[in-house]
Amino acid sequence: MVGADTAWIIVATALVLFMSLPGLALFYGGLVRARNVLSVFMHVYAIAALMSVLWFVVGYSIAFGDGNAVWGGLGKAFLNGIDADTVSGTIPEVLFFAFQMTFAIITPALIVGAYVERINFGFVLLFSGLWMLLCYAPVTHWIWGGGFLADGGIFGEIGTRDFAGGIVVHETAGLAALIIAVMLGARKVKNKPPHNPGYVMIGASMLWVGWFGFNGGSQLAADGGAAMALTVTHLSAAAASLTWALWEKIKYGKASMVGMVTGTIAGLASITPASGFVSPVEALIIGGVAGILCQELVNFVRNKAKIDDTLDVFAVHGVGGIFGTIMIAAFGEGTWVAQLGALAIVGVFTTVVTIALVLICKAIVPLRVDAETEHAGLDLAQHGETAYDHNS
Repeated sequence: MVGADTAWIIVATALVLFMSLPGLALFYGGLVRARNVLSVFMHVYAIAALMSVLWFVVGYSIAFGDGNAVWGGLGKAFLNGIDADTVSGTIPEVLFFAFQMTFAIITPALIVGAYVERINFGFVLLFSGLWMLLCYAPVTHWIWGGGFLADGGIFGEIGTRDFAGGIVVHETAGLAALIIAVMLGARKVKNKPPHNPGYVMIGASMLWVGWFGFNGGSQLAADGGAAMALTVTHLSAAAASLTWALWEKIKYGKASMVGMVTGTIAGLASITPASGFVSPVEALIIGGVAGILCQELVNFVRNKAKIDDTLDVFAVHGVGGIFGTIMIAAFGEGTWVAQLGALAIVGVFTTVVTIALVLICKAIVPLRVDAETEHAGLDLAQHGETAYDHNS
């Protein structure tokens, strides 16, 4: 084991968990109505706890077990055969388990943004747990666990290039979010502004910082590759923030803070798959385009397609991850066949599994709250609490 590598991945693991708790929770929580903010916090927090346990029980084994090209198997369930001295590359395998666990947490947590303000809490837990095990973990195995989309798989010696999760995290979460939004239906009231833009900015800032662990940690070493991944991540985020704000100014006459920080997330999602392969100049291009591309997709999904993906998960994360994955081939760092082929295969698989799980889960627990609960807000109705006591 290399001590520096171990130390860096310990830090990176903490940074990625910081992205969900509290970063994503604050980012999403600030965007909803005041009567629903605690429900958003609860969704993200409960998903973090449940995915951690499920990843330990069987998720890690499905993703990184020694099964076959499609399925990792159950050989590493409950970390069977893994102790403090077991090594994965240059780091302890239990640390690799923990680092990947934080990815398994944030991926289903990203989907939360599509269904806030009208979803039943029981459905959130049941769906998220099954989706992580039956969609996320298998895709992780296919690309990162030596499966059929990796090097030496169906695309030949050079397989799919996805450094930190453009396909594994962002495409899967984005498509699942869009599907749930369609099957769930729109909110009764969807023209209310974000109740706390300050939360949105603080949460986005935490995500930006945490993303250094997300992308830089995916090098799995404390070396120049990690430093470059961190650098290009930052530059893409900065470029997308600026182009999103500029495009808003051109189109609407004003650049909003909520818009600018949403651009940050678009830039981060877009550079994620490419962060281990591209140069700083290429990162500026990816981020600069993403700030405009993802904004236009937000407008398309909302206004043209009339889909109430509440917090724009598909347009920002899904489209961003897909765009960044394609740019790897555009810059000659991967093959077009492998990049587009993997996007298609994972896209179809995610769509089928997500639709099936929504239908199964809603047959067990209600998918949506009733109209009265939606009007009153999920905080008090589902959790018996309110975020703000204006009489105290």
